[in-house]
Order: sequence, then structure tokens, then C-alpha cells
Amino acid sequence: MSAPVTLIGLGPMGQAMVHSLLREGHPVTVWNRTPSRAADVVAAGAALAATPAEALAASKLVILSLTDYQAMYDILGPVTEALAGRTLVNLSSDSPDRTRAGAAWAEAHGARFLTGGVMTPAPMVGTEAAYVYYSGPAELLESAWDALAAIGTPQHLGEDPGLAQLMYQANLDVFLTSLASLLHATALLESGGISATSAMPELMRTLAGISEMLEVGGNPGVEIEVGEHPGHLSTVTMMGATADHVVAASDAAGVDSGLPAAVQAYYTWARDHGHGGDNWTRIIDAMRPGEGSGATPAA
Repeated sequence: MSAPVTLIGLGPMGQAMVHSLLREGHPVTVWNRTPSRAADVVAAGAALAATPAEALAASKLVILSLTDYQAMYDILGPVTEALAGRTLVNLSSDSPDRTRAGAAWAEAHGARFLTGGVMTPAPMVGTEAAYVYYSGPAELLESAWDALAAIGTPQHLGEDPGLAQLMYQANLDVFLTSLASLLHATALLESGGISATSAMPELMRTLAGISEMLEVGGNPGVEIEVGEHPGHLSTVTMMGATADHVVAASDAAGVDSGLPAAVQAYYTWARDHGHGGDNWTRIIDAMRPGEGSGATPAA
């Protein structure tokens, strides 16, 4: 029989994890502050604990799928004596510093701790496309590998507990900004009479094509790492002019220009600092600590 697992937190993500663990043969004990949310997973074979302490006692491996790290303290803080000997895998979202503090808190109460960031929506949990970033002790991940692989392919980033959250938040940075730009572009097209239904497929072509465009243009990661930004295909001046045009079009249409203006500010900073002939990757200098301070427009 596969190792038993306790899962605390039964939002859509937590429920999807339970179903995937059950499919892989793991006995699963669950607890949730709203017990009615457990009905579906209990019907599928999970056991419902009456209290957090009972949930902790059921398994050595405890997975947390909560809103944030404060929820961990709220739920487990009153029962810290039950943490000794447990492996806590916190898959909740929070800042890297809060995850480091959470790891220290758990270890102070006798538990071992892994931080995780799930890089898939709930319907894709347990599929081949699912993967999860982890940080913390490598041997701890190895010991829990079978259960955690049921959620998504584990990727270990290092011993620092904050690394998984840093990678998770960085990916969300790309994700949320992309979604916002998609909606901003849709609003811009609506101002010209193009419906959202017609706009989305056209905009998605650009979004889906970014990866290929970057590959054709070279390796931006390498350019950034070595500090070389050759402008043989695109330049700060050229891309900055485009950013100017997007802001102008937004203003003319009466569409909020806050998002494109923030992008425009990075190109303006790079031009003003003598990098107009460099590749667009140069704008990272406007974002780095201490270099581009004040590049973004004031709120």
C-alpha cells in the first residue's frame, strides 16, 4: 500500500490533489475549516478528520493547500505539539520571506518542511502537464517523492525554503501581466468596434507566438546573464517607440493607459541612460534593485 497522506485545505486545488492521491493508491485523510467541502473527496474514499490534531496524527506526510501561510499558523498553531515527526509540505502561496519564516516555525516545533509552488490549474493536477517547484531539504523531497509525484512532476530548486515561492511568484508575474495585457488589448480593440469574441483569437496568436519569436531572436537569458544586449534585430529605441504608440492609442481611445505606461517607462529610462541602440533586454536594468529606481510612473 502506498504511504498515507494528510491533506489540509479543500479548495479546488486541494480537492484535485486528494483525487489524484487516491487514484495513485494513497490513503488520504483530510481536514477543512468548512467540513461540507470534504463531501466529494470523502465519497471518493478519503477519511475526514474531526480536528487538525487528528489529521496530523493520521500521516507522517502532511500537505497544506491553503490561502497563505497565515492560514497555516491559524490552523496548526493551537496544535503544535502534534507537529513533531511530521513532514509538512506547504503548497500555499505567499512571499519567499514568509515561507522561510514558516519553515523555521515548523522546524522549531519538530517538523520538517518543504515549500512548494504548483504550476498548474486544479483541473490539470495529476496529469503529465503538471509540475511543482519545491525547495528545502533534497532528501525530504526524495522521501516523499511517490506521493508528491501524484500531484505533478517535482522540480527541486535548492535548499533555501524561499526558492520555490520565488519561482512561483516569478511565473505568476508573467502570467498575471500577460492576462492583464490581453484584456487591455481587448478593451483597446473594443474602442474601434471590434468585439471581444473577434479580438481574442487574434491576440492569442501573438501570445502563443512569443516563445518562437524569442528563440528566433537569440537567447535573451544568456544575453542578460552575460550583460550583452546586441540590438541587431530590435532596439530599445524601436521598441520604445512602439510603447509610445500603444500609450497614445490608449489615451486617444479613452482606455486606461496605466499598464502600457508602466512598460513605456522602462524604455524611456533605457533611452535616457544611453541604451537606445541596445536590444530590448536592456530594460531589465530599469527593473533591478537600485538601478531603475523611479523608472515606473507614479501612481
